[in-house]
Amino acid sequence: MSNIQQKIDEERQQARAACDINGSDSPECAAAWDVVEELQAEASHRQQVKPKNSLERYCDDNPDADECRIYED
Repeated sequence: MSNIQQKIDEERQQARAACDINGSDSPECAAAWDVVEELQAEASHRQQVKPKNSLERYCDDNPDADECRIYED
């Protein structure tokens, strides 16, 4: 997780620089902040991934087990 946080910090610095150079209303400034927002969304998504329960882990190890069959309608 620290790797993505480092990337967010780097992109945030670049966005500030882009806004300082091109102005806060420039397309370059907006695009730079969009990158920051996308990275923040990815970091948030990674935190929300729930761990697998015991049945899911069992089925990962034993996909042919009766308990792991998936029936489609």
